[in-house]
Amino acid sequence: MPQPKVKLVVTGDDFGYCPRRNRGIVECFLKGGVSNVSLLVNATSAVDAAELAKRHLIPIGLHANLSEGAPVSLNLKGSTLLNEEGFFHGKTGFRKALQSGQLNMYEVEQELRAQVKRFCELVGHLPFHMDGHQHVHVLPEVREVFAQVVADFGIRYTRIPVEPGLHGCPLIPPHLRDFYIQVQKDALSSVEVFRRHGIRWPDVYLGLTTMGQNMSVASVKQALSYALGASSLTNAFTGAQSDSSAPKTDRPITAELMVHPGHPSRPQEGGCGQGPDDFSQSEDRQHELETLTDPSLLAYYKQESIQLCAFRDL
Repeated sequence: MPQPKVKLVVTGDDFGYCPRRNRGIVECFLKGGVSNVSLLVNATSAVDAAELAKRHLIPIGLHANLSEGAPVSLNLKGSTLLNEEGFFHGKTGFRKALQSGQLNMYEVEQELRAQVKRFCELVGHLPFHMDGHQHVHVLPEVREVFAQVVADFGIRYTRIPVEPGLHGCPLIPPHLRDFYIQVQKDALSSVEVFRRHGIRWPDVYLGLTTMGQNMSVASVKQALSYALGASSLTNAFTGAQSDSSAPKTDRPITAELMVHPGHPSRPQEGGCGQGPDDFSQSEDRQHELETLTDPSLLAYYKQESIQLCAFRDL
């Protein structure tokens, strides 16, 4: 069998969020649209998601969550990570609390370790990879704690959300562009931290420019063209190497495409303890499901020698 040009991990995030998201992600996997999933262990349908992963042999990792819903750790009463109702501060609130110095990093560590252990209880093995819900894992201070926990458990892979072409994408609204650019800055600052702990990540990350209505067969092809069209792309942004012992000229480029497919959540069904958010209830989730399983996209992968795989296959 000829070696592929690209080994592409298509990761369905937010597995466990609600029954409909779970069902849609499994459909997407069975049709060849995703090759890997990332589990929210504090979500209301996490148990169902873990059982589905076992039944369908879906490669699965941990989507560590410090920003949405209720914690997993039982030792966080009165924690700096939680608001007065006992929930995480939210995507923006978590970042504001971090910037103002309000968050206790020992409590962050406690919660991350509790989530890894909960994952093992649900799935029966360690995560093949571990990333952060809403990219919290690359934030200042958090990145050091996250890297230590990942290394201590021997989890090999994470996500570095630095996307080639983000700055030139005209489809992203200004408020999201500002957020994504900050995510990229934080991610670049995480590279040395993760490398120091022996953590790996794919050569190329994709998914910010192809989210929701911005996802189309054409936009996925365009995003992937960065990986296919430039031999110098490997390590150009993050210094990533899937296997430093492999000859750089011989091995395929490795890439992760972050996606959020599924059937939209129903109101008051799902979430992480506070009900589903607008993102999960959006028809964008169905749109991503349909795009990722479009026969023309799957044919493109074959035509361009792009092999879908999981983190465990890198």
